[in-house]
Amino acid sequence: MDDTAPAQPAAPDESAPPQFGKPRSEWRDTLTFLLKLAILVFVVRSFIFAPFSIPSGSMLPRLLVGDFLFITKWNYGYSKHSLPWSLPLIPGRIFADDPARGDVVVFKAPPGDSQDWIKRVIGLPGDTVQMREGQLILNGQAIPKQRVADFLMPVSPNSRCSPVFTEAAADGKEVCRIPRYRETLPNGKSYAVLDQGFNPAADDTEVFTVPAGHVFLMGDNRDDSTDSRFPHEVGGIRFVPLANLQGKAVVSFWSTDGSASWLLPWTWFTAARWERIGEGF
Repeated sequence: MDDTAPAQPAAPDESAPPQFGKPRSEWRDTLTFLLKLAILVFVVRSFIFAPFSIPSGSMLPRLLVGDFLFITKWNYGYSKHSLPWSLPLIPGRIFADDPARGDVVVFKAPPGDSQDWIKRVIGLPGDTVQMREGQLILNGQAIPKQRVADFLMPVSPNSRCSPVFTEAAADGKEVCRIPRYRETLPNGKSYAVLDQGFNPAADDTEVFTVPAGHVFLMGDNRDDSTDSRFPHEVGGIRFVPLANLQGKAVVSFWSTDGSASWLLPWTWFTAARWERIGEGF
């Protein structure tokens, strides 16, 4: 018989210091979270959708100053202008696709390519475009222009109006009344434009032939839009490279008449133009 006693486990060394996991840094965790969030925002804004605010009345009646909208980024492909600050990380233009006539697009305005503008696509590569006595002529054919009800817009800090078109409404408040027309392009795209009267520089132009790789863009407020009808020397954009297109306008998500004060939160709601929220293109 084996009298050897089984081995007993060694008693713990009570003099050894206790072992703990590596302490976590709250600052490191916060910075890691913020970095991940920044990368996510960068990717979404660059490749999926981005917000845009309307700074001028060049796209009246569809877009008012103080409107906020989303644009989708994948419609026309990607270039460096798809990225914030036009970071030169994308060579040329990838996954390229041409817009359709009538699309409302956000783009980097030439020649500086530094400001974001919004206009409507009128001419594609190879098209000829002309304005003749206020009539749009596309590829030699007059675009139907139908007179419709006047455009009425309440006058507010974000909606100024020329005295010529200002009148008093039934409630005594000032409104802006401008003649409105409906144009219909050959592809069936229909939209409203404003005509404030004859403007020789805007309503009688030469015949423009859109070069390859470019588009011809115009504002719907035809007499108050600096667009492809005008050369760079007078602030125009002339032909816009397709690579400058950032995205297609799809829906309005907020609108304010400009009367709100940041210090008075309740005015954020009274200044909202609720009826414009959710409007598509």
